[in-house]
Amino acid sequence: MNVSELLRLLQAEHDETTARADNLREQIAQLTTALAEAEARLAELAATRKVIDGLTPPNHATAPAETATVYQRIVTTFNEHPGRVFRVRDLHEHLGLPTDEPSINVTRSRLGRLVRQGLLEQPGRGRYKKRT
Repeated sequence: MNVSELLRLLQAEHDETTARADNLREQIAQLTTALAEAEARLAELAATRKVIDGLTPPNHATAPAETATVYQRIVTTFNEHPGRVFRVRDLHEHLGLPTDEPSINVTRSRLGRLVRQGLLEQPGRGRYKKRT
């Protein structure tokens, strides 16, 4: 095999890998959009549930808090405390979630998504509050 053949093969592999990377980037963009839409819908559903719960008579049995997703519980907490600034660990304690580092990191990621969606804002590093 001579150098020109080696360069041709290298270029062909480069082109194939570039096309695959472009395809993967496109899939990531589509999945990111779908995830943002699903999370926004979850937030809307949580807000709707809160409004309906506020309109129902006090003797009406509501679903237990354990059935709500963590996202719903987070959004509900911020809706119930619109002016309060939460640190992730404080939010975990408020919600009764585990305070181990992996759980904290997952919630930090969730809060970042809610910030990107415009539901929350970050007034300082590691601090989150409801967007007004």
